[in-house]
Amino acid sequence: MYDVLVVGSGVAGMSVLRHLPGGLRAALITLAAPGDAGSTPWAQGGVAVAWGEDDSPQLHAADTEVAGAGLCEPAAVEVLTSEGPARIAELLTLGTRFDRHDDGSLELTREAAHGRRRVVHAGDRSGWELAHALASALPEGVDVILGRVVRLLQHGSRMAGVELEGGRVLRAPHVVLATGGAAGLFAATTNPLANDGQGMALAFEAGAVLRDLEFVQFHPTALALPLGDSTTSLPLLTEALRGEGARLVDETGCAFMSDYDPAAELAPRDVVAFALWRHRQAGHTTFLDARMLPVAARFPQVYGLCAAAGFDPAQQLVPVTPAAHYHMGGIEVDLWGRTATPGLWACGECASTGVHGANRLASNSLLEGLVFGARVGQAIGDEPMSRVSLPPGSGTVATAAAADPLAERRVREILWTGMGLARSAPGLERARSALRKLLPRLNRAGEGAPAVGRIANLMLQSAQFRLESRGAHRRLDYPATRPEWAAHTRLVPGGTLHLSDKTPLRQSV
Repeated sequence: MYDVLVVGSGVAGMSVLRHLPGGLRAALITLAAPGDAGSTPWAQGGVAVAWGEDDSPQLHAADTEVAGAGLCEPAAVEVLTSEGPARIAELLTLGTRFDRHDDGSLELTREAAHGRRRVVHAGDRSGWELAHALASALPEGVDVILGRVVRLLQHGSRMAGVELEGGRVLRAPHVVLATGGAAGLFAATTNPLANDGQGMALAFEAGAVLRDLEFVQFHPTALALPLGDSTTSLPLLTEALRGEGARLVDETGCAFMSDYDPAAELAPRDVVAFALWRHRQAGHTTFLDARMLPVAARFPQVYGLCAAAGFDPAQQLVPVTPAAHYHMGGIEVDLWGRTATPGLWACGECASTGVHGANRLASNSLLEGLVFGARVGQAIGDEPMSRVSLPPGSGTVATAAAADPLAERRVREILWTGMGLARSAPGLERARSALRKLLPRLNRAGEGAPAVGRIANLMLQSAQFRLESRGAHRRLDYPATRPEWAAHTRLVPGGTLHLSDKTPLRQSV
């Protein structure tokens, strides 16, 4: 019996544990050792925060809301940007080795759609450095349990614990999901393939609301390698390269981004990614030209990734392609990480806090994990810790059963083809039809669709439902942004898919 179970050991999950009040018995459930699991160690660019003398939380908030294309929640953005500096200061006390100038001040870089240099970084291994700093500072007494959660347990409507693969049951009145997003469900992705939406599926079946599942951010510059059998991720070439002067060019050597947006390489991610897609659709090959930069010294991880693929970015143009990178949607939570299910909390990429809207501002993701993970930990301390006794086998919801690997690979191909950068009604319907035919194979036990099939279908349904283009959601058949759609898409278990505060626009889930 525990007081708190945290599922996921990325920046969000570890931040929860650091901010729990003393005296609580907590366990961290993770697929790998803390510091090495999830997307956090893969993050290259850094953490966006209003740190410089010419910056402020208000300016950071303004840039965040512009990128979010009308769907950011102002209160959540204010929390993110105003509490961000304190979280960075906390990391510094832990000895996090961010890059510094000769005078000892933090070195700040600029990324797309930021009006100031405000990204603190550790070379191009910022996520790894941050993850290992947090892992080394986990509170004493936290049990680290390697395993995969396959069921959430409830007593009535309230959380009561989890079941792991192999049948081990852990009981607690509070369960925190920090399981990452769903970008790993696309054939071309920069994510670990374990980012397959399982946490969202578990929460949905337990009564939580899902929100904005159609908003998937595609990073403009993944290393363009053959997708092959879709069993590996594409190496990411950090946006900081373009922030420091790298350019996007085609096979003729022409820098084409200014033809699509006045901000060129520094336009918001969705704009840059869509421009690359359009340029590639026109028959061009797209490259990143970073030959003017000291890539080996400033971006050693990028240099190593390129070298491993046979490219020297100091001498050659490097082929790039957009790839699924981040999921703005997730489990709907309040400003303290509470879901609609008592005792169930969520933070990090699996949560929808409202800070990202329709398109995440670059490097706000690690900050969100730090800020809202800390808030979840603080809020749990104010909650009752009543012990719940469950009869054996009762209260079981949302099994994330093992799936056929070949079928999962096919899911990634379906989503990449039907729900990629540019969507349309025929393509989305073909994708849903293909997915329906695949469902019998997705669960070897024959008990119905596992979590990946459920989440993939809900993502496709949400993309069909939103009849406009906004942020990262691009509909070729509805290219305009429509004011009547300036609301969140909400999926209510057993009920409807609808726009928040707009009752006429509904369909059954």
